[in-house]
Amino acid sequence: MIKGLLLAGMGIALSFLGGQKTSLESFPLVNWPTAKVFNVPSDPDPQVAQLIENYLTRLTQLGYDRHRQGVWLQTEWAALGENQAYLPLSAASLTKIATSLAALETWNTDYRFITEIYTTGTLENGVLRGDLLIRGGHDPFFVWEEAIALGNALNQLGIRQVKGNLIIVGNFAMNFQENNQKSAEAVKVALDSRKWTPLVEKAYGNLPLSTPRPLLSIAGQLQVSSVLPSEAQLRLSHQSLTLAEILKQMNIYSNNAMAEILGQAVGGAKVVAQTAARAGKFSPDEIQLINGSGLGVENRISPHAAAKMLIALEEKLEDNPFSVADLFPVAGRDRTGTMQWRAIPEGVAIKTGTLNQVSALAGLIPTEERGYVWFTLINSGSGIERFRAEQDRFLQQIGNHWHIIPSNIIDTSISEVFLGDPTRNQLPVH
Repeated sequence: MIKGLLLAGMGIALSFLGGQKTSLESFPLVNWPTAKVFNVPSDPDPQVAQLIENYLTRLTQLGYDRHRQGVWLQTEWAALGENQAYLPLSAASLTKIATSLAALETWNTDYRFITEIYTTGTLENGVLRGDLLIRGGHDPFFVWEEAIALGNALNQLGIRQVKGNLIIVGNFAMNFQENNQKSAEAVKVALDSRKWTPLVEKAYGNLPLSTPRPLLSIAGQLQVSSVLPSEAQLRLSHQSLTLAEILKQMNIYSNNAMAEILGQAVGGAKVVAQTAARAGKFSPDEIQLINGSGLGVENRISPHAAAKMLIALEEKLEDNPFSVADLFPVAGRDRTGTMQWRAIPEGVAIKTGTLNQVSALAGLIPTEERGYVWFTLINSGSGIERFRAEQDRFLQQIGNHWHIIPSNIIDTSISEVFLGDPTRNQLPVH
C-alpha cells in the first residue's frame, strides 16, 4: 500500500517537474484524514492489551518473576503490547530465526550447496588405484539418502573398489555430524550396501523402489585434509536441497547441527547477529549470539528483535512464491517436530525455543482484522511445560478475539523434499 502511494506521489511530482503540463484542477481534492486509503488498523486494541496483562498476571500468580517474561505484539502498522520488549533475553532456538535471516541475506532461496567428489590415480575394470576425496561445501542436510544416491552415481561411473583412502576435505558433515572423521566413517558405510546397518536400511526404504543398492568398497584409511591434491580429478558435483527447503526442515525440527553449519557458512555468530540486526532494522544491542543454533543461555535476543527478524524475512521473500510460513512450522499443517503436542490455533506459524529454564515462542498470526500479527513470548524460569501451556492458552485467546485465516499461509507450503534425488549428482562440464 505504501509503495503504491509513493509511486502515485512520484507521478504527480514528475508531471510538475517536467513533461506534460497538468492543471491543478485535474486532481480531485481529497480529505486526507478520512480518506479510505488511510483507513488502516493502526489504532491500539484495548482487549489485546488486557489479554497481555492477564497473561503476565497469571504467570506472576504461578510464581514467576514478571520482569523475566518478554512479550511483543505488533502488526505492520502498530505495536499492540509489550513487556521487557527491548531487553535481550535468553532466547534458545529463536536464534534460528536470526540464522535463517542471515542465510537468506547471503544466498537466494534456490541456492544449493555443492559437495564435490574427486579421485586420484587410475581407474581400470572398476578398480580405482588411488584415493577417493570428498570436498564439502557446507551442506547442512547431507544424510543417508544423499550418500546412497552418491554411491550409485559413483557405481555408474564404473567405480566399485577404491584401493586408496577416503579423504574428507573442507566443510563436510554427514548426518548432522560435524566431526569429519565420523562423517567419513558414515560415508564409507553408506557407499557399500554390504555394510549397511538397520538404520541405513531404514533410510533406503524412503527411496523409490527402483533405487539400486550401491556397492563401493574402500580398502584404505579414512583421512581428513585441509587441501585438495593438485592431481585430483573432479568426478561428480552433488547439489544439496534448495536453501528454502533446508531452512524449512531446520526450523520444523529445530535441528541444532543444521543451524550451526549454516551459521558457520555465513561467517559465524557475530556475522549472523550483525546481519540480522541490519536486515531487521533494530539496534545491534538487542541481539547477542555465541552460535547459530541457540544452544547456550548466552544467546540473547529481545522480543522486539525476534518479531522484527520475522518481518524482515517476510519482506525478503516478497518476490518468491512462498512466505515465512513456508520456512517455519504451521499449526494445522505440520504435526511433527516442535509443533507436536502443542495446542496452537490452526494457521499460526511459529518458531519455538527451549533450554533448561527458557521457553520461547515467536511467529505470525494471519488475522482478518489486522492482517499479519507478529508476536514473541520469551519465558524464563523453571517449568517448561507450564510455560508452553500458558503460551498456547494466550494464542488461543488471541485467536478467539480475532478471526484467524489459516488458508492465508497454509496453502503456500513448499512441496515435500526428495532426499536422495539422483538428478542432483551431476557430471563436471568440460
